[in-house]
Amino acid sequence: MRFTFPKEEKLKREKQIREVFDKGSSLTVFPLKLIYLKTENKISKFQVGFTVPKKNFRKAVERNRLKRLLRESYRLNKHRIFNRTEGSYAFMFLYLGKEMTSFQDVEAAMCKVFDKFLKKIDDGKADS
Repeated sequence: MRFTFPKEEKLKREKQIREVFDKGSSLTVFPLKLIYLKTENKISKFQVGFTVPKKNFRKAVERNRLKRLLRESYRLNKHRIFNRTEGSYAFMFLYLGKEMTSFQDVEAAMCKVFDKFLKKIDDGKADS
């Protein structure tokens, strides 16, 4: 698997983002919150967006740094879920912390969120 984050995987459309927030399910592993929604996307298996609240980080420099950390962590760890899921999903990652953090902390939280997501998806298949 290639460790890339191509344009097709980016969640950009306001309508899709609003739908993920309105209809999606969520998982939280501090300092990350994952909101996900199963979609009918034929182009890409996952579409992903990242957000950091302006309320907690007033300076754009800090928000952008955290979003870069989130994107890099996703890019390096998406192989954990890519081949283990069926269908396509839209993800929104929210940063809940109130302070800047290191890449290692973000990456550890990202791995835990992915594991929790896989467990939830597997439980959902068993119920069906």
